[in-house]
Amino acid sequence: MADQTHVLFVEDDDVIREATQLALERDGFAVTAMPDGLSGLEAFRADQPDIALLDVMVPGLDGVSLCRRIRDESTVPVIMLSARADSIDVVLGLEAGADDYVTKPFDGAVLVARIRAVLRRFGHAGGGDRGDDHAPAVSGGVLTFGELEIDTEGMEVRRAGQPVGLTPTEMRLLLEFSSAPGTVLSRDKLLERVWDYGWGGDTRVVDVHVQRLRTKIGQDRIETVRGFGYKLKA
Repeated sequence: MADQTHVLFVEDDDVIREATQLALERDGFAVTAMPDGLSGLEAFRADQPDIALLDVMVPGLDGVSLCRRIRDESTVPVIMLSARADSIDVVLGLEAGADDYVTKPFDGAVLVARIRAVLRRFGHAGGGDRGDDHAPAVSGGVLTFGELEIDTEGMEVRRAGQPVGLTPTEMRLLLEFSSAPGTVLSRDKLLERVWDYGWGGDTRVVDVHVQRLRTKIGQDRIETVRGFGYKLKA
């Protein structure tokens, strides 16, 4: 159906790939499932999916490298799948440009919930789920912080007059900071507002995204308040 959300799923384990594909299709998603990174990259370029689920350990082109290749070409949301909650796997995936990660083995309902949460942030409905209940509280206009300009209507960012390319997740994170400049936002609050987590989440997701955002808008623009969180320097 034309209104189905298209998921690219790259997983080398036949049982996991087939079972997860069936579970996602039952929830209304259209799924392209691939067994390795190279075929996954080809499918991404051919099909232009709405979201990509990438296992970290796949042959040919590993999931982290595949995420980097996708991020070089697109801002499509990416969720990494890892067989363990290993810090290296998680951080490498997030640094490569992933928006979130899920640890295997995962419950199908949990995976669907995480997919829909990411899609809401990107303006997609996601398999029958509608609306965006956690849009950043920023009114229209251009916000200026030193050499940083944020066009909240055009969803564009410029630094010293030059455009800054942000992923949708990075943009939402920046909008949260700019909605309350000088106010400390805790990692848990950012998880709730940006990642749509109504439950406990991994704060490493926030930390890595803040670091990625800093490299683009200036290392000193977002200040770490040790023990509390982060704030945008007013």
